[in-house]
Amino acid sequence: MKHFADLINALETTNKTNAKIDAIIDYLERAPDEDKVWFIALFTGKRPKRNVNTNYMKEWALEITQLPFWLFQESYSSVGDLGETISLILPPPSETIDRTLSEWMLDIIHLKDKSETEKKEFVLQSWNGLDYTERLIFNKLLGGSFRIGVSDKTLINALTKFSSQESSTLMHSLMGKWIPGEVSFQELISAENINPDNSKPYPFCLAYPLEKELEELGNPEEWQIEYKWDGIRGQIIKRNDEVFIWSRGEELVTDQFPEIRETVQAMKGNFVLDGEILAVKDSNVLNFNELQKRLNRKTLTKKMLADIPIEVFVYDLLELEGTDLREKSMAARRAMLEELLLNETPQNIKLSQVIDFEKWEDLNTIREQSREINSEGLMLKQKNSMYHAGRKKGDWWKWKVSPLTIDAVLIYAQKGSGRRSAYYTDYTFAVKNGDTLVTIAKAYSGLTDKEIMEVSKFVNKNAIEKFGPVRTVKAELVFEIAFEGIGFSSRHKSGVALRFPRILRWRKDKTVNEIDELEEIKKLIQ
Repeated sequence: MKHFADLINALETTNKTNAKIDAIIDYLERAPDEDKVWFIALFTGKRPKRNVNTNYMKEWALEITQLPFWLFQESYSSVGDLGETISLILPPPSETIDRTLSEWMLDIIHLKDKSETEKKEFVLQSWNGLDYTERLIFNKLLGGSFRIGVSDKTLINALTKFSSQESSTLMHSLMGKWIPGEVSFQELISAENINPDNSKPYPFCLAYPLEKELEELGNPEEWQIEYKWDGIRGQIIKRNDEVFIWSRGEELVTDQFPEIRETVQAMKGNFVLDGEILAVKDSNVLNFNELQKRLNRKTLTKKMLADIPIEVFVYDLLELEGTDLREKSMAARRAMLEELLLNETPQNIKLSQVIDFEKWEDLNTIREQSREINSEGLMLKQKNSMYHAGRKKGDWWKWKVSPLTIDAVLIYAQKGSGRRSAYYTDYTFAVKNGDTLVTIAKAYSGLTDKEIMEVSKFVNKNAIEKFGPVRTVKAELVFEIAFEGIGFSSRHKSGVALRFPRILRWRKDKTVNEIDELEEIKKLIQ
């Protein structure tokens, strides 16, 4: 456990990706193979179920420390995390328990069939043999809440550097339904259970935001214009009768879209498509909030499949029958893509629409009206461009519509983490609903350091209630909130949710009486 605790310490004390990768590699070089397997399991969300009631953990900690309940609650409110609070209030350990991570994990799993008395004895003995960081990890593993601020991409990059395997191969291997204890570390990183060549995606070709006048792009006839959709960018791969769907975030999402997998499986030949995965019903693209309801679910019910059907708007063909097409011109790839889909006519895989236009100024109106069909704007692609890895200025541009905005009032605030842990940086905003205020969005970005300090001073002076680390404040500070889209949702009391909300500016010139009305905001929903 000590090596694992050292790793967690190293990861929590830096926000630099390379430093995190170095810390992971250092751990992998020192830890036994069984611990490495559990490390991967924990960092990819394969946590054991909660086998100890957290209320019991709180009672046992109070019993040891003899702290009054009110003082524990105040400590918990300040810290904001139960496992961390318990770790902080417990007395120093009187002994040292030196066990591996895998040994701890097996003991925690076996608690499932133990009595409450046996669980208490195990937990108290463990607390007495672990230092603060080890206790914190132990508490989070017990409570089933272990999470760490390391993205899947960072983890894969570290494993790639350590093992010299390709990142796509590792991702494919780790996304499988493997169980710690039934697979070795070497089997995981060598991907012995898969055929990596079948699933390997290509690096996505990306676009820069348009930063020049349209006329500067040259002859309009040399450009292909398409709508920019707000869905999930994906590569759909079919090789040797196997189908894989990769998101732009390098996640294997095949199981989340079974109808697409089935359609592609029934198509002839082998190919790699690039397109946008969207929720589409009755030929209308649905709001992203509808698509979001289907993501990361273990089970997709028949009702959900019927209510939120999926289509892919395909705009590129990267490989055909094993031949890499990326160095061909976009016009050539498009012609081959049209022929492929013309021969197959799959029901839920459609060609992305090419917009007809003659003069650059024609696109201004089309762009401004794009939000009416739930599009984010336009994509401008040179017809002679290759499919580059990443971004290459000049070939692909994205020209998004201006963001939507509302005026809302700050009602909840919570302190941030890292260098901003002393300031309130996480905000919840509300709008008017008749005579009451209802929450509509959370936002974390958009203010300068000076403004954050001003808001924090206001929160400290004007906090009304405390709910753990969250403070309710007087509804006085008004902010203009920008967002890309809006849809119905049960996540907020307002019944709507904003897409990519962020603070555009602090409206010191406005009062709470001038914020927006919920009914007017709902009219923005398509």
